[in-house]
Amino acid sequence: MITQEAVDAAVDAALAAIDAASSSAELKAARAAHSGEASPLAQLNAQLRNVPNDQKAALGKLVGQARGRVGQAFATREGAIAEAESAAQLDAERVDITAVAPRARVGARHPVSLLQEEIADIFVGMGWEIAEGPELEHEWYNFDALNFDVDHPARQMQDTFFVDPVDRHLVMRTHTSPVQVRSMLERGPALDEDGRGIYVLCPGRVYRTDEFDATHLPVFTQFEGLVIDKGISMAHLKGTLDHVAQQLFGAEATTRFRTNYFPFTEPSAELDLWHPTFKGGARWIEWGGCGMVNPNVLRAAGIDPEIYSGFAFGMGVERALMFRSDVQDMRDMAEGDVRFSEQFGMVV
Repeated sequence: MITQEAVDAAVDAALAAIDAASSSAELKAARAAHSGEASPLAQLNAQLRNVPNDQKAALGKLVGQARGRVGQAFATREGAIAEAESAAQLDAERVDITAVAPRARVGARHPVSLLQEEIADIFVGMGWEIAEGPELEHEWYNFDALNFDVDHPARQMQDTFFVDPVDRHLVMRTHTSPVQVRSMLERGPALDEDGRGIYVLCPGRVYRTDEFDATHLPVFTQFEGLVIDKGISMAHLKGTLDHVAQQLFGAEATTRFRTNYFPFTEPSAELDLWHPTFKGGARWIEWGGCGMVNPNVLRAAGIDPEIYSGFAFGMGVERALMFRSDVQDMRDMAEGDVRFSEQFGMVV
């Protein structure tokens, strides 16, 4: 029943709960208990539909004034709590400008960048050049000049990032081989004149529609090598890769070839690395792909395959880092946590 005593009891309980609330969370709980749909005041208000018409005005006024009083108390208390919490937060975040500032670490060189520079140094030490090219490439450089058929699976949108509008034939390069093509087009005409071959290393980021997981990244780093000269054979390729393996993984490291197929090389081989210091014991690990440059690729670059031959290879820098440093999850290389980079000793 709606009585003065019931209304006063509900108001007194609400005001007591409001006064007892010392935080926004406690005030929110009090509001739900004393002003929500299941609160005593709400239940009294719901009973107004059942009272006689001649009592509705008086009882409605009684309940309405009570609800208004409780609502005003909530608003007043909410403002006071908000002001107190804001003052406490400002006090907690206060900075003593007279204190001596601690020396903070800015960051660390990323191990992928360090390894990429180390690999470049190895090839520069052999007399090679470092070549770079755009990451946004024309489809001709990325596929056609490298002897990819028009229906090759790698040219499909589920494997390659095409840039809208598609009819412009622009892609995010899927390998650094387009840099090899550009190097051949640039240096090829001078091969007969200066007698110097093409010896270039092409490192850089590449893009593929791979999953972001422990062993795959949609954006990763490759280093690819290209040699074009007279009398080049698979023996030169094997000797070069053995030298690089020993520089990166120790004097006992070596490589082996397994027959494979790539559009841009013929013959082609899968490259395995004998890792002498691999955690868990020395073993063979698949490292990349290589082979003799396909004559069609040489012709596309304006180089006579009857006079010149060459080899090419490509490996991933992140994969090499996993071998060398026992990194178990490639995502650690991409997430930007400085604690990962600090393990490799180049804090700046």
